[in-house]
Amino acid sequence: MTRMSVFNSPLLLGFDHFERVLDRVSKTQAEGYPPYNIEQIGEHRLRITLAVAGFAEQDLSVATEDNQLVIRGKQQCDDGQKIYLHRGIASRQFQRSFVLAEGIEITGAHLDNGLLHIDLERPMPEPVVRHIKINCAPPASEPMVSEPRTIDLSPERRPR
Repeated sequence: MTRMSVFNSPLLLGFDHFERVLDRVSKTQAEGYPPYNIEQIGEHRLRITLAVAGFAEQDLSVATEDNQLVIRGKQQCDDGQKIYLHRGIASRQFQRSFVLAEGIEITGAHLDNGLLHIDLERPMPEPVVRHIKINCAPPASEPMVSEPRTIDLSPERRPR
């Protein structure tokens, strides 16, 4: 089955990387562990909060890989000394990824009462206006004609 793309328009030049990002996002797992929130904490600031109860700071890693924020959790192995009558607290490893837009910066991460907070910021770039000079000369790919061409229109040279 062929998928129709909204980025096939000739008016959208150079946006093909957005299509690849959308494909990557749609292929990520829809698993809900660990649960998370995303909140806006300022005009250009966001915070991702993951519920990581039972994970210590050394069990967690936060990294950026290409344009993805990747959070991994892996608890140290049980020493086998504990005997559980019921084990309802999840202690499985996880990996949660978020695709980041260009320019998003991770400003910090901290663990507080079983919640991992990751702060992000999008610095707003100053708009840049660039004027392009219009030349009357032909482009460099076309040969330059140094002398005007003359066409002989005498009666003996005219095509019949």
